[in-house]
Amino acid sequence: MKTFSYKNISIIWTGHDGFRVQNDFILYFDPYQLSSPQPADIILITHEHFDHFSEKDISKIISSKTLLICPYELEDKASAFPSKNVFLRPWEEYKTSLSNISVKAIPAYNINKFRAPGIPFHPKEDDKLGYVISVSGIKIYHAGDTDNIPEMKKLRELKIDIALLPVSGTYVMTPEEAAEAAEIIGPKVAIPMHWGAIVAGRKEAEKFKKLVESKGIEVVIPEKE
Repeated sequence: MKTFSYKNISIIWTGHDGFRVQNDFILYFDPYQLSSPQPADIILITHEHFDHFSEKDISKIISSKTLLICPYELEDKASAFPSKNVFLRPWEEYKTSLSNISVKAIPAYNINKFRAPGIPFHPKEDDKLGYVISVSGIKIYHAGDTDNIPEMKKLRELKIDIALLPVSGTYVMTPEEAAEAAEIIGPKVAIPMHWGAIVAGRKEAEKFKKLVESKGIEVVIPEKE
């Protein structure tokens, strides 16, 4: 499925960790290797790694009218763009003027994925982010690059409709860990991401689907735009 529609919101997987969410607006999460770039009203970046903060791809969709939301680690690099830039730390919230969209920053970090002994790929102290966006009463959680962290227990209170969860392992949750996270969060729909580019493939997405559907949560495996 290339476009997943939930009520009045369309969600398109642009590949890897990237999604385009649209209705009377166009919002991107982590645009990377875009095949059909469209002018963005809002761009949300989870962290500084090249496959999430892709300056080449951002340049294709950004303008002076775009709202660019990033973690503080990107404060200097984001200044190169003509957009209105907003920087958030975990648990901070920003209410946009567009379609009553609000954005809540969520912690994203590793607890058991290491580049070297004791050195995680995504350290907690870096304040890398996931996001929960709320639009028209619908809440979408994009986890960013993370493990199944204790803070996810708080997300159940937010009553997430759609959870976009990484499943590749290596740098993020494995399918098994992501399935456990889905059960904790309790979304109506879960969509696996962080596969099909760089690391992992459809096998991991299918494993996640099987595990999560056994918990009574709908899973949609997207097709790249």
